[in-house]
Amino acid sequence: MDKKNAPRAGALASGTTLMMLLMSSPALALSRDDGDDPGSGLSVVETLGLYVALPIAIFAVIAGLVMVLDRSQEKHRVTSKNIRTKNKAAAKA
Repeated sequence: MDKKNAPRAGALASGTTLMMLLMSSPALALSRDDGDDPGSGLSVVETLGLYVALPIAIFAVIAGLVMVLDRSQEKHRVTSKNIRTKNKAAAKA
């Protein structure tokens, strides 16, 4: 960005942020709407289970399935068997 565009971009970003903050009035969240029927809240254990333990468990299941069902060829895997160093390559030549 050149010297004129940076202040313009900053002013636009700050103005947009300020307008969004002013337009979204959090005070309206204190009054209930008609037909609003919130359920009971979650306990700390339920919250941690839902938002921490469950995503970790899902990630572990997906990673495990990928590892178990991997059908790549042996020659594409990086193992000590298929790594060739310069010395071994020079000895064969």
